[in-house]
Amino acid sequence: MSQNTDSSFSAELEKQGIDGSLVLGHPSGLFVLFFTEMWERFSFYGMRVLLINFLTSAILVGSPFSGWGWDPVQAGALYGTYAMLLYITPIFGGILADKYLGYRMAVVIGAAIMTLGHLFMAFDSPLFLYLGLGALVVGTGFFKPNMTSILSEMYKSFPQKKDGAYTIFYMGVNAGAFFGMMLCGYLAEKVGWHWGFGLAGIFMFLGTLQFWYAKPIFGKIGDPPTAEQKAATKLQQSTSDNLDDKPNPFTTLDTILIVLMTTIGLAYAFNDPLSKIAGIDILSILQVGDFAGQDVAIMSALVLFLFVVISRLTRYTKVVRDRMIAVIIFAFFVIFFWMSFEQGASSLVIFARDNVDRSLSGSSLTIFNVVNTLLTVVPLILITYVVAKLTKATYGKAPLSNIVQFICFAAIWAIAGWMLYKEFTAESSEITVSWFSILNSFFIIAFANYVSKIWDSKFNPPAAVKYGLGLIIMAIGFGLLAFGAYGVQDGIKVSMIWLVLAYMFHTLGELCLSPVGLSYVSKLVPARMIAFMFGMWYLAIAIGNKLAAILGGQIENITNQYSLSTFFLIFTIVPIAAGLIVMALHPLIKRLMHGVK
Repeated sequence: MSQNTDSSFSAELEKQGIDGSLVLGHPSGLFVLFFTEMWERFSFYGMRVLLINFLTSAILVGSPFSGWGWDPVQAGALYGTYAMLLYITPIFGGILADKYLGYRMAVVIGAAIMTLGHLFMAFDSPLFLYLGLGALVVGTGFFKPNMTSILSEMYKSFPQKKDGAYTIFYMGVNAGAFFGMMLCGYLAEKVGWHWGFGLAGIFMFLGTLQFWYAKPIFGKIGDPPTAEQKAATKLQQSTSDNLDDKPNPFTTLDTILIVLMTTIGLAYAFNDPLSKIAGIDILSILQVGDFAGQDVAIMSALVLFLFVVISRLTRYTKVVRDRMIAVIIFAFFVIFFWMSFEQGASSLVIFARDNVDRSLSGSSLTIFNVVNTLLTVVPLILITYVVAKLTKATYGKAPLSNIVQFICFAAIWAIAGWMLYKEFTAESSEITVSWFSILNSFFIIAFANYVSKIWDSKFNPPAAVKYGLGLIIMAIGFGLLAFGAYGVQDGIKVSMIWLVLAYMFHTLGELCLSPVGLSYVSKLVPARMIAFMFGMWYLAIAIGNKLAAILGGQIENITNQYSLSTFFLIFTIVPIAAGLIVMALHPLIKRLMHGVK
C-alpha cells in the first residue's frame, strides 16, 4: 500500500516537472533545500557565535587569538544593528523574488553575496569586517525568504505532506546551526579567529554550488513569474466577491510616511554603532532639550508607525481588522521574548567566557569527551545516511551537486574527527565558549517532537497561553543564572551546569512561542496580506534583536554597579511580567480572532 502511495506521489511530481525521486517519502528536492539551508545556517551561526567574542577579546599583538579589545557596549551596538537588519532585508528580497527574479535565482544571488561576506570576515581589518557584515545582511535578504517559498511552492498540490516537509526542513536549520557553532567555534578558539571565520565562508560557498548544480531536480519550481501569472493574480484579486480579498492599496500619505519612518529607523540603526564606536552622532541635530537625537528619532518613528497602522486598520472590514489587531498584539509581546532569548548571541557569550568554570581534567574531562563525541557523531551518522539516500536517488540527474555534497561531508567528518582526537588525547582542556551555544540546537532536536505532540493533544492551550508559557519558561532559565551567579565575587567562576540548564529552559520557551507565531500570522491574515504581515512580524523580531544587543552590551556596567545576578534578574522579571499580561489578555484575543483556533 505504501509503495502504491509513493508511486502515485512520484507520478504527480513528475507531471508538474519536479523530479519524482523520493527520499524518505518526500521529493528529493526537499533534501536539496535541507542541505542548502543546513550549510547556510552552518555559516551564519558559525560566524555569529564568534563575533561578540572576537570583538571583545583582549588585543594580543602577533597572536592568532588577538581580538579587538572593544567593550561590550560597542560590540553590542554593532551586532544589534547587524541582527536588526537581517530581519528587515528579507522583506525587500521577497518582493524582488516574487516580481522579477524568481525564488531559485534569488537564493543563488543571496548565497553568492553571503559567500563574499564570509570571505571579507576572514581578514583582520575594520573595513573588511563592515563590508562582510553588510554583504551578509544583503545576501540574507535574498536568501532567507525564498528558501521557504520554494518549499511551499513544491508542496502546493500536496498540503497533507507540508507539515512533515517543514519539520524535516527545520531539522536542517538546526543541524547547520549545531555543527557551525561547534566546528567554527572550535577552530577559532583553538587555532585562530580567522580559521573559524574562514570555515564559515568555505561551507557557504560549497552550499551555493550544491544548490546551483541541483537545478534539474526542481523543474520550473522557483522560476520568475510569467506575465500571464502576474495578470491572473491581479484579475483574481480585483474580481473577488470576498470583501476580505479586496485590495487595500497604500495611499500617497501612507507611502510618504512609510518612507519617512523607514529612513528614520535606518538612520537610528546605523547611528547607534557609529556613535558608540567612532564617536560620530549623525542624529545629534535632532536633539531636543534633554532628549538625545537618537531618542527623538525613535519616538518619531514610533509615532509615525502607529499612525500608519491605525489609519490602515480603519479601512478593513471588522473581522479582518480584529484579526490583524490580534497579530499586532502577538508581535508586541514577541519583542520581549527575543530581547531576552537573543542574549545567547551577546551577554551569554561574554558570561561563558569570563564567568563560567570551563576547565576540565581527569574523569570530568573523560565524561565530557564521551558526551561530546555522541553529540557529534550520532547526528553526523544520521545526516550522512540521508546524503547517501539523496545521492542514490539523484546522481543521474544532478551528479555535480552530489559530488559537492560528498566533499562537504568528507570535510565535516575530517574536522570533527580531528577535534575529538585532540580532546581525547589532552590531559586537561578548557571547553570552548562557543560549545554552550550548540545546546539550543541540541535541545530543539531533542524536545521538538514532544512539544508538538502536546499541541496535537487535548492539552493544547490557546495562543495567548502558549505565548505566556514561552515567555515564562524562558525567563526561568535566566532565573537559574541569577541564582547560580548570586554572591559571586571577582575571580570566582560559576559552575557550567547553570548555563546548560539555562539553555534548556530557553529552548523550551522557544518551542512554545516561536513556531506558534508564524502559524497564527498565516491563519489570521487574508492570503493577499500574508507577505505584508510577515514583514511586520519580522520587524518585531528585528526590534527584539536590537534591544537584546543593547541590553546585553550592558552586562559589565550592570555587574560592576550592582551584581551579575541583577543583570540576569532583568531578563527574569520582565519576560515573566509580559507572559502573565499576555495570558490575562486571552479573553480579548479570543474575541479578536473570531473563531480561528
